[in-house]
Amino acid sequence: MLELKNISKTFNPKTVFEKVALDHIDLTVNDGDFISIIGANGAGKSTLFNAICGSFLTDSGSIRLDGQDITLMADHKRARMIGRLFQDPMRGSAPGMSIEENLALAAGHGGWLSKVSKADKQLFRERLSLLGMGLEDRMNQPVGLLSGGQRQALTLLMSTFNPPKLLLLDEHTAALDPATAEKVLALTESIVKDNHLTCMMITHNMQSALDLGNRTIMMHKGKIIYDVAGQEREGLKVSDLLAQFKIAAGKELDNDRMMLV
Repeated sequence: MLELKNISKTFNPKTVFEKVALDHIDLTVNDGDFISIIGANGAGKSTLFNAICGSFLTDSGSIRLDGQDITLMADHKRARMIGRLFQDPMRGSAPGMSIEENLALAAGHGGWLSKVSKADKQLFRERLSLLGMGLEDRMNQPVGLLSGGQRQALTLLMSTFNPPKLLLLDEHTAALDPATAEKVLALTESIVKDNHLTCMMITHNMQSALDLGNRTIMMHKGKIIYDVAGQEREGLKVSDLLAQFKIAAGKELDNDRMMLV
């Protein structure tokens, strides 16, 4: 379980560049939740993930993961419990290292082939075969030669090789072409379900926000303005989300990218 209480963050306070990025957020993420998060640019979505990961210290509030207070914990220590994928497929792996070496890093072997047993290599092949991209036959190939979709799928596998307590997906399909994005989303859903992961996913696609997972959150100006799950969420359409945004924010959503479905 992830618990955020009274989380706030203001950048450049008391200057002309002051920006309230997170505004007294309270959020409980239950074990097994798969939450999709939507909101226009600047709503605070990625900033929320950065706060959870420890990229900065919040101005107020507390963050607890599985009962442990991680509010002041260094980001590299949180990384042992939290997996994260970014929009840029290049950010999640080492391009100059082979697929096998990257997986060795993810498995905790330090990336040295001398520490990878035959059993490990067989496990890597089995896990790669689940991606359906033929990477199991290219384990010695440098990751930098893979396509964006292949690299993002590999990064997803690496982030969940040792299942994290929390998986954060920061628009991880936004840089991919539609067909590849659809494949990676299907793979994401499968991996999250098979590993019983707790997951939060930022998406610009409002239809995906309703189709995937069990809960949808909408953010605006650093606040959570809508949180829907269960039967209330079933049957919702994009038009319902747009209407809810207008009610909560007091204006129409004018982000064309989010309205594409």
